[in-house]
Amino acid sequence: MSATTAQNTDDLRSAEGNLLTADGVPLKTSLAVAKRQRRNTALLLVAPLFLFILITFFIPIISMLVRSVENHVVADVLIQTVPALESWDESTGELPDESVYSALAADFKKAFEDKTAGSVGRRLNYDQPGFSSLFRKTNRKARKLEPPFKEGFIKIHKDWGDVDMWRVLKRESGDYTMSYYLSAVDYSYTPDGEIVKNGEKQRIYLKLYGRTLWMSLLITVLCLILAYPISYLLSTLPVKTSNLLMILVLLPFWTSLLVRTSAWIALLQREGVINDVLVWIGFISDENRLAMIHNATGTIVTMTHVLLPFMVLPLYSVMKTIPPSYMRAARSLGATPFTAFVRVYMPNTIPGIGAGAILVFIISIGYYITPALVGGQSGTLISNFIAYHLSQSLNWGLAAALGAILLGVVLVLYILYDKIVGIDNMKMG
Repeated sequence: MSATTAQNTDDLRSAEGNLLTADGVPLKTSLAVAKRQRRNTALLLVAPLFLFILITFFIPIISMLVRSVENHVVADVLIQTVPALESWDESTGELPDESVYSALAADFKKAFEDKTAGSVGRRLNYDQPGFSSLFRKTNRKARKLEPPFKEGFIKIHKDWGDVDMWRVLKRESGDYTMSYYLSAVDYSYTPDGEIVKNGEKQRIYLKLYGRTLWMSLLITVLCLILAYPISYLLSTLPVKTSNLLMILVLLPFWTSLLVRTSAWIALLQREGVINDVLVWIGFISDENRLAMIHNATGTIVTMTHVLLPFMVLPLYSVMKTIPPSYMRAARSLGATPFTAFVRVYMPNTIPGIGAGAILVFIISIGYYITPALVGGQSGTLISNFIAYHLSQSLNWGLAAALGAILLGVVLVLYILYDKIVGIDNMKMG
């Protein structure tokens, strides 16, 4: 029998001594083909998911990053003025020569036909107030100008005789600009091109970033404090009881976010349920009702309630996997219940704490609807201003720059979190 097996093995070897399959193909080649086929099958299975992520995640982020620096509006409309300005030396303090004004007149005539002059005025108005009205007024009259154009433009509006306005126009005529990022960190260009800090009343965005990070961190801590005992209770109760309580935890997911936020408005307002109860029990007087809505307090309370399930679920899934024998073993070795809980049980819940904390923090740092409804002036976050610039001021470049900086901050915090806690230590169960 062994002789027959040896003969068959010799028959399956090539002249070089390599093993062959039954159809005469080298075994190594056949295995490589099978491995490649499995890999191609796996790629085909994940291709729809990868395409979905590419379309809905990466492309919008890349578009946002490009939008935060692109500046093609001026060059696309003032197609003759921008090249003519390249030879103008703004450091002399003198106005551009007649050829620049002549090019500007030609561009205004074309812009009047295409109705594009307003877009240039709006774009330049972000850097220097007054450009929007300047372009609107000039657009109505420039098409009737005759040489000499320089005197004609200054007659239409005196700002065409202001060297600083021309300096801003030349600086912002490139294809890319850093003006949006400077505005996003409370800095700006002077007409001379120097970078300076904005005035005290114009410094809002750095404060908003600080407020967003601080409130997100506080909401995460509050969610952890509230979710830990809830998750512990759910993991230790009998299955029938814990399932019932879990339904109560998940109940907010079955209710509209707008409805939940509106309910908190009814609870927290000065004439709301909480203030009425506090007045009724004599804790506060009717004249000294607490202001708990349209401020930071309302945002923190409401967002903590909304995001609490996102902390409970990771904690519960991890706590459910911790064997009860760990605590009993610690007790049998002489540890008190408190010592056993702190030194044995809690370290095993660190992965759930990490997963829940990063989940709640990342969601809260970009939250928009709840702060917009209950935040007021002191409870709004940076996301509310991003939405404002997208939908009302239409300064998409600044909105993109604010979003890009927020994305960078989140990535830095994520890297720090990975260094300190370790992303590999996170578990969802």
